Amino acid sequence: MTDRALRLGTRRSKLAMAQSGQVAERVRQVTGRPVELVEITTYGDTSREHLAQIGGTGVFATALRDALRDGEVDFAVHSLKDLPTAQPEEFVLAALPVREDPRDVLVARDGLTFAELPDGARVGTGSPRRMAQLNAYARAHGRSVETAPIRGNIETRIGYVRDGRLDAVVLAAAGLSRVGMLDEVTDFLSVDMVLPAPGQGALAIECAASDADLVAALAELDDPFTRVAVTAERSLLAALEAGCSAPVGALADVLADGQIVKEMRLRGVVGATDGSSLVQLSTTGPVPRTEDQATAFGRELAAEMLAKGAAGLMGERAL
Repeated sequence: MTDRALRLGTRRSKLAMAQSGQVAERVRQVTGRPVELVEITTYGDTSREHLAQIGGTGVFATALRDALRDGEVDFAVHSLKDLPTAQPEEFVLAALPVREDPRDVLVARDGLTFAELPDGARVGTGSPRRMAQLNAYARAHGRSVETAPIRGNIETRIGYVRDGRLDAVVLAAAGLSRVGMLDEVTDFLSVDMVLPAPGQGALAIECAASDADLVAALAELDDPFTRVAVTAERSLLAALEAGCSAPVGALADVLADGQIVKEMRLRGVVGATDGSSLVQLSTTGPVPRTEDQATAFGRELAAEMLAKGAAGLMGERAL
């Protein structure tokens, strides 16, 4: 490998630049080479339509992959939950670093928690997954919320609460952490209440499969448990034939006895966006040692969910 600067392709949002900057610093440390951020504008950034309307899956990744393919950048950083589950053969996910907190969080007026929101509160989210689970949770507790579809960056979404248009918004904890805004959070939503999107909180560092030296260098940043956990989650999503805009939540976590990791648990949920019906199942088994084992783990749970009627709750599937 030469000493020229490595070019890292990133979206231009504040969050994307923050997380790419953090990755760049770690790549500098392991390679000893300077890293230059190359800002890429994606269709998902310029379109004002809701993600479900413009296809959801891949709208943020395509432009970054085009830049990789054209040699404009050497590697790219993605939010893993935005990546399609089908991986192009020409690219490789060289590293999946240690995952941030995968939970969703509430940012509400007057410092309110979800339990303290008034009945019928207006809660903003662009995610059918969040809509389904929030509505189902409210129903189960004899309450109601009005979920309002929103788009925009973190500041824009929080601005809807500050100016009184919404009572609260739901965001990913990881994003707020990466931009130093966790103090805005008024409630961390338990995964027993809202399962996150498959891969939420994880980053993917992608480069050309043909660049063996760079693949090996970036692999220094890979976290093996993060990889098998998100592989199980994303294989469940793929087996449901759903995209990132579908109302699907999944989370793989470890069950430990003291300091000894015993098993991995995978939970999945699919729901009607009005909260009227959920299919929610889990499975537990030995921690997968390979990606193939993790993939099988996710597929098995997806098959059980489909047998319970999950397909009928997803509506028109996002491909």
